[in-house]
Amino acid sequence: MLLAQGLTRTFRVLDRSRGLTGSLRDLFRTDHQERTAVAGVDFRIEAGETVALIGPNGAGKSTTVKMLTGILKPTSGSVRAAGLDPWNDRARHVRQLGVVFGQRTQLWWDLAVIEAFDLLAAMFEVPAATYRARLAHFDDVLGIGPLLRTPVRQLSLGERMRCELAAALLHDPRYLLLDEPTIGLDVAVKLRLRAFLAELRDTGRTTLLLTTHDLADVSALCPRVLLLADGKLLHDGAIDALTARLGGRRALHVQLRAPASDGEAAALFLGLAATRAGPDTFHLPLAAGASAPELIRGVLDRADVVDLRLVDPSLEELVAAFYEAR
Repeated sequence: MLLAQGLTRTFRVLDRSRGLTGSLRDLFRTDHQERTAVAGVDFRIEAGETVALIGPNGAGKSTTVKMLTGILKPTSGSVRAAGLDPWNDRARHVRQLGVVFGQRTQLWWDLAVIEAFDLLAAMFEVPAATYRARLAHFDDVLGIGPLLRTPVRQLSLGERMRCELAAALLHDPRYLLLDEPTIGLDVAVKLRLRAFLAELRDTGRTTLLLTTHDLADVSALCPRVLLLADGKLLHDGAIDALTARLGGRRALHVQLRAPASDGEAAALFLGLAATRAGPDTFHLPLAAGASAPELIRGVLDRADVVDLRLVDPSLEELVAAFYEAR
């Protein structure tokens, strides 16, 4: 279990002056301001769960991840990972932890990938037979075999991220924290990493926390979403519940055989809040608790329909609108 209670982190910052004179003056200033990156966050992630942590830039996502890993100490509140405090029990905590930061590497820049893996396996005391078996498995699903003799600095971003993920899992960690793991990757590599993470999720052996702006990753991998904004936890629950909370509703997309005037459309749709998408095309949002089959039957009884389909609300559009409103 991964448990955060009242998790808070503040920083002291100084609005710096410009120029050499201003920099010298700053050396003696004491008017630092205190800014809160994470404010009283509570959540509980059970063993084997896969959870997404999302939010706009500056919401406190990376700060939260750094406190979970033990890189930062909370100003107040607490974190427990399998009973361990990530800051005070750091040596034991990191043995059960795998981390992938999309914009930083844990591999040694000038070493070949296999040499970096050998060092990590030795550090975590992975038995030789187990190490060989895991490398073979990672080659099967991530295709890293041809990359093992290549220096890390010569890898493309997609190649490096595949190796980073393998490196984070070499010691079979209890927790895997992923901070923007697919940033900047092309579609093919992104899909390959997503499939690998889905396989890992389905085993139920590893607890995954995914921090990302790519909501396609969230929809494909994470049944549960934590939404942070301004350092506060605004939502903890299923994606469908988040969609409903942000104002999203399923809609019936209807294409008529012939164009309809506004008056004709009002008569056909009996006062439903239909919005026009074209001369013969309309969107009919489903009211809360409404039955989609009943709405479809009603439309088919009254209108000459060429095509209709149910359209789920776009999580990306809803979240983007929420971010802009913040």
